[in-house]
Amino acid sequence: MKTILRPALVMFTVLTLVTGVAYPLVVTGAAQALFPAQAGGSLILRDGKPVGSALIGQNFSDPGHFWGRPSATGPMPYNAAASSGANQGPLNPALVDAVKGRIEALKAADPGNTAPVPVDLVTASASGLDPHISPAAARYQVARVAKARKLPVEKVQALVGQHTEQPLLAVLGEARVNVLQLNLALEALR
Repeated sequence: MKTILRPALVMFTVLTLVTGVAYPLVVTGAAQALFPAQAGGSLILRDGKPVGSALIGQNFSDPGHFWGRPSATGPMPYNAAASSGANQGPLNPALVDAVKGRIEALKAADPGNTAPVPVDLVTASASGLDPHISPAAARYQVARVAKARKLPVEKVQALVGQHTEQPLLAVLGEARVNVLQLNLALEALR
C-alpha cells in the first residue's frame, strides 16, 4: 500500500504546484506584460479615476446620452457577476413584449424619428453586457442626443464617426461604437 500511496501523493503535490500555482502565475505575468490594459480590465479613466470598462456596457437612459444594447442580466442591468443571455426565442411572448416596449420607449424619447429602429437597440446580446452598438444604432440616436444637448446634429454625427471602430483587418467582425467612450466624448464637448 505504501508503495502506491507515496508516488500518488508526490504526483498530486507536483501537479498541484505546476497547474495550480506556477502556470497561473506565468500566464498572469505574461498577460500583464504583453497586454497591460486588457489584463487590468480595459478600464476607462477620467481625471485618473475609473469610470467604467471598455468591455462592459453601462446603463444610460437619459435623452442626452447614447443608449446601449439592452442588458439581460439581473437583478440590475449590466451586472458582470450575472452575465448571461435571456434565452428567449423569437416566438417567446415575453421577448416579443420586451422588444415592443423598447421600441415604444425609443419612439417616445424621439417622436419625430421615423427611421426603422436598429435591432441592436431592442435586443440584448448573448452576454447581456455588450458595450457596443452598431453605427446604425448610434446614428438613429443622433437627433435625440443633439436636441437634448442643444448641439448641432452635424457635430454629434461627426462624433459618432470619430468613435466608430472598424472591423479588425477590415474583414473580421463588424463596425461598432463603444457607447461609454462615445458618451464620455460627448461630455467633453461641454
